[in-house]
Amino acid sequence: MIRTIIFDLDDTLLWDKKSIGTAFDRTCRYAADTVGTDASALELAVREAARGLYASYDTYEFTQRIGINPFEGLWGTFDDPGEDFGRMKARSPEYRQESWTGGLKALGIDDPALGAELAERFVEERRKAPFIYEETFDVLDRLRETCRLVLLTNGAPSLQREKLAITPELEPYFDLIVISGAFGRGKPDTSIFRHVLEETGTDAGEAIMVGDNLLTDILGAGRAGIRSVWINREGKEKLPDADPTFEIGHLGELHGILDTLSADSGR
Repeated sequence: MIRTIIFDLDDTLLWDKKSIGTAFDRTCRYAADTVGTDASALELAVREAARGLYASYDTYEFTQRIGINPFEGLWGTFDDPGEDFGRMKARSPEYRQESWTGGLKALGIDDPALGAELAERFVEERRKAPFIYEETFDVLDRLRETCRLVLLTNGAPSLQREKLAITPELEPYFDLIVISGAFGRGKPDTSIFRHVLEETGTDAGEAIMVGDNLLTDILGAGRAGIRSVWINREGKEKLPDADPTFEIGHLGELHGILDTLSADSGR
């Protein structure tokens, strides 16, 4: 019998890829109108510059452990306690500006002032572009009547909380919210899954993890002995080390899985 359902946030309930993509599109189109550059080419160049800078910093190992990606760094403020977050916060303005300035330079445009302007514009565009999958609330409405719902998300607490603040309808569904940056370890580390079980008083066999990422959500749940549902909206290939218990293409399919598990437990 499933008592606790653990949900990932980004690209499971919130459509984070669309939010980031929209912010890039709007910002790069502004650049195209301003200096005549190709918007799509600029996005690719900025993404590449951001990845390179991000991996070069002394905070990279920490961001990998917590699960913060380079594009969250392009709009996050990292107003969180701790020395590592303090270094990230101090470096954020430089990182954002150099990512955009470097992207422009890769296309032959040497304009640090425009890079700084685009960096700030991207932050505002991301905040104005929250997207939630259309089925999210219907699924949560039904599930909260019978199960305890947990949100387990990798990232900086300030940034993940901001995502919830700009989609305020989402947070009230959850009995517990665990953010890796506050816990100290991120998915797939087994300890964060065990923490959820302890906090909810749930045995591993009574929980199920729902997420889109094989290497964090599914791998981590499996290591903790928790069954998992991989939501594979993009038709990706499975990975040998991350084997989901179930696979779905639409969040609404989760109901059928839970009904089957409930029926099996009653036999």
